[in-house]
Amino acid sequence: MSETTADAPPDSRARWIAMAVLLVAGFMNLIDVTIVNVALPSMQDALGASPEEIEWVVAIYILVFALCLIPGGRFGDIYGRRNVFIAGVVVFTIGSAFCGLAPTIETLVGARVVQGVGGALMIPQTLALVPALFPPEERGAAFAMFGLSAGLASVTGPVLGGLLIGADIWGLDWRPIFLVNIPVGIAAILLALRFLPKVARRRDLGIDTVGILLAGATLLMVVFPLIEGRALGWPTWCFVMMAGAVPMAYLFARWQRRQAASGRPELLPASLLANRTYLLGILITALLFSGIPGFFLIMALFLQNGFGLTPLQSGLTTMPFSFGVLAASLVAGRMGNRVLRSRIAVGGLSVALGMGSLWIVVAQLENEIVISAFILPLLLAGFGLGTAISPLFNTILSSVSGPDSGSASGTLQAFQQVGGAMGVAIVGQIFFSMLDGVPAAGSAAAHLVYERAFSTAIAYPVLSFALLAGVVWLLPRPTALSSEASPASV
Repeated sequence: MSETTADAPPDSRARWIAMAVLLVAGFMNLIDVTIVNVALPSMQDALGASPEEIEWVVAIYILVFALCLIPGGRFGDIYGRRNVFIAGVVVFTIGSAFCGLAPTIETLVGARVVQGVGGALMIPQTLALVPALFPPEERGAAFAMFGLSAGLASVTGPVLGGLLIGADIWGLDWRPIFLVNIPVGIAAILLALRFLPKVARRRDLGIDTVGILLAGATLLMVVFPLIEGRALGWPTWCFVMMAGAVPMAYLFARWQRRQAASGRPELLPASLLANRTYLLGILITALLFSGIPGFFLIMALFLQNGFGLTPLQSGLTTMPFSFGVLAASLVAGRMGNRVLRSRIAVGGLSVALGMGSLWIVVAQLENEIVISAFILPLLLAGFGLGTAISPLFNTILSSVSGPDSGSASGTLQAFQQVGGAMGVAIVGQIFFSMLDGVPAAGSAAAHLVYERAFSTAIAYPVLSFALLAGVVWLLPRPTALSSEASPASV
């Protein structure tokens, strides 16, 4: 074994500064997904892009990010999580600059590829660095902060995008939504160099090239048809491709076991494939995150196209969700590692109840949006999400040994992306299938059509979160989990 010497755990002040750097990087990545949606019409007009071309601005980032997450996590194990995190922020920042300066739609799509690679390098290291920064009793609070970051990014993205585009800074139109990442990225790099600890690396692990190709092919066969299927009318090859992901995943698992048996490098350690808690946990994670992006997609379309709200007004309407996440994250930090499964179940039911309450709100609308009617349902939904994320991440990653934490984190977040793509595809298919021949956006005639589409499509996230509250009890009891995990698991 060849390891470098890790730094001693940082003091309290230094580790929370380091944690802030990790959160900023994660927030920068998450908000980039939501903020771009607001700017798509402006990009299309400015660059003369076709609907298919502008769709790839979003699709290519999701695709590249998902494909590179698992190897990105493994690179952190091999070359050092601090080093790979900093490299990822550098690549992401450069990609953001290329996006903001892109003269054509083709250049913009190419720059989004660079961003996706950078994001996939830095994001797995954020969760994997938490055990190096915090003792077991403080990790619950740290993971809660990631939940807060995810919730805030999903809501503040549209608000920030609307503000930047509306301000038209120096006549740059949509470009500041990318250029704003440059100073943030530079600050994150400088602070990471100063405060992030040098965690022990494992150069002896090596790189599993075949495993990377098999894993990439498996994720591609799932994510690509989910992204492109609706726009193409769901041709048969989409379903054949998704079905083919099952034998491809089997081949990947067999290859990893073969590599482990022969003592060769593994992309996803065979120990993780044999870890029931981890495997079930990543499936539950995919279920959890399948309900969020699709909900905010149809919420934005319902408010903007159905009732004529501006992107800024739409974002402000959904702000109670972020306050709910904030409140739950504060509570989660105080609860630490106690009653993990119960908190996940309560969180799932709270989100389902909050989103389900919107059926009543929407049914009572007439010709205008009553913003106050959305406050309580969105607060409850946000509180539920913030309640569920921290204990779920803590439960899953606590069952993983230190040397494999980078791969575990990368795979966990790859399944977040797969779940998000799946949710957007399902919710979007239901929503858009009910909008054929819809009247002009914002007109009185459009209100009823969008109300029906929204009320029908929201059924998926409601059901997915209700299901989450049930399947989480398949995870081991905390006492059983503690026998195979680190002390952070209980």
